[in-house]
Amino acid sequence: MVQAKKIVEEVSGWLRVYDDGSVDRTWTGPPDVKFMAEPVLPHHEFVDGVATHDVENSGKLRARIYLPEKNPDEENVKFPILLHFHGGGFCISQADWYMYYNMYTRMARSARVICVSVYLHLAPDHRLPTAIDDGYSALLWLSSLAKGESHEPWLNENADFNRVFLIGDSSGGNIVHEVAARAGKIDLSPLRLAGAIPIHPGYVRSERSKSELEQPQSPFLTLDMVDKFLSLALPLGCNKDHPITCPMGQAAPPLEKLNLPPLLLCIAEKDLILDTEMEYYEALKKANKDVELLTSPGMGHSFYLNKIAVDNDPNTAAQTTGLIAGITEFVNKH
Repeated sequence: MVQAKKIVEEVSGWLRVYDDGSVDRTWTGPPDVKFMAEPVLPHHEFVDGVATHDVENSGKLRARIYLPEKNPDEENVKFPILLHFHGGGFCISQADWYMYYNMYTRMARSARVICVSVYLHLAPDHRLPTAIDDGYSALLWLSSLAKGESHEPWLNENADFNRVFLIGDSSGGNIVHEVAARAGKIDLSPLRLAGAIPIHPGYVRSERSKSELEQPQSPFLTLDMVDKFLSLALPLGCNKDHPITCPMGQAAPPLEKLNLPPLLLCIAEKDLILDTEMEYYEALKKANKDVELLTSPGMGHSFYLNKIAVDNDPNTAAQTTGLIAGITEFVNKH
């Protein structure tokens, strides 16, 4: 008689971990939102001004490239690169999910940038710092392209390696900080890391913040998701005061000693983890780092990835447009 597997950990709708160590990430929440977590195939032809291409480097690194179609006056233009790290609490989601496809095709088209989105290894199969290693490997790969040590036609022919920016949603924002900190210790030239853009980064600490206790929970972030995802993702025996989730905390390397590029920290007024994101901002300012703040009034965590809200709520649509405009302005400045 075959014994049924038992669920030992579950994050409602998103993930189930079984007693044999296997993980099921099949979406079991409301069917009407399932489309946002479904993969979009790459297309080499331009669709609404953007083409997409998946690359794999030595079987280790996978990434999706979003290339904007050149306008007639851009024939000799090289586009900045946004190196993107997706969110999902380090445990779920993929670079080819529709929610990212929808956002980053728009970003490539509007900001006139090439987006390179990394397929990150997921916890609990691959606990941290594996996702950080993936992000850093992607940056080193871009550096190898800039040096002519490897070749990717879409990038070598169209990218400006002197203007590379790190960008990440939610837990991807944590990866932005960690990769930027590692990059500050080495010479990437001729690649230049021009900036870093953490969007609603997953910064927390062991003690609940005021916003965690008072702000409304959203489909993209609940306290249960924060706690369970991080318990599955952080190195065994570690808590939320770990440097990856609390880079402004006592256990983290002093921010003053980090060689960081200019930062644009994007926050949402109704984000569950707003207070700890602001603690990070204040710590950066105290450490005399070059950091700007972009606030989305009235919005919750990762609001811009929710296509249903963007399509149906004029305020969410306006704030998404404002977020893209703010990121575009930051990129154009650096």
